[in-house]
Amino acid sequence: MKATPLAIPDVILLEPRVFGDGRGFFYESYNQLAFHEATGLDIQFVQDNHSRSVRNVLRGLHYQLPPKAQGKLVRAVVGEVFDVAVDIRKDSPTFGQWVGEILSADNKRQMWIPPGFAHGFLVLSEIAEFLYKTTDYYAPDLERGILWNDPDVAIAWPLNDDPVLSAKDAQGPMLRCIGQ
Repeated sequence: MKATPLAIPDVILLEPRVFGDGRGFFYESYNQLAFHEATGLDIQFVQDNHSRSVRNVLRGLHYQLPPKAQGKLVRAVVGEVFDVAVDIRKDSPTFGQWVGEILSADNKRQMWIPPGFAHGFLVLSEIAEFLYKTTDYYAPDLERGILWNDPDVAIAWPLNDDPVLSAKDAQGPMLRCIGQ
């Protein structure tokens, strides 16, 4: 497994070793020892989630408050998404900055997003199935979000049309308003 810290070094792009031939392919999508060796992190995942979305669906930007803040290991197993992490740690030198990567069934990349980040993705293919492991359980009372197009964050979403949003995601607060 290859681990590459992104522009915000706490967010890590992971690339597995894929063994392929004319029959197809095989790879370990998660191995706790390999993850630890590649990242130096000792993480315990407690929940796996799976979503399916159509082209131009934008999900996010979501996070959970402490004490149930979630780290996420995310990947696309069908299709392609533009995946984004926004640093919302108020004491961080990269507060309000974002990183994004294309994750797809073809490239098999994963992204580690630690607690303290808002997360979202935009579906670039006709359909995408997205899997994520989390370090804490879903806690609806602690779930929060920030507006996907907050001008202070200025994510360069690769959009040709308006995204398809949930009502909640269309009305999220601005980053400058969270925690107030």
